[in-house]
Amino acid sequence: MEISVYGISLIPIIVGIVQLAKKFGFPTRFAPLLSLLLGFTAAFVYIAPGQPKEAVLLGLVMGLSAVGLYSGSKNTIRGLKM
Repeated sequence: MEISVYGISLIPIIVGIVQLAKKFGFPTRFAPLLSLLLGFTAAFVYIAPGQPKEAVLLGLVMGLSAVGLYSGSKNTIRGLKM
């Protein structure tokens, strides 16, 4: 299994899509699940079609990274304001 780095550019896109969904009424408590779903979808369709093991791993990594990127930056900004 060869893991490439080009999928990392999808992480900010996932964050942006989740933020748009929340702005249009998507429940905030389900935002991490939406991130995972988008990560899996991107992995299965774009990054590793036909390679389910690699797609599951990369989808999980992208979804969880998107959640961490958002919460980490939110906590940093909140800490700077204090």
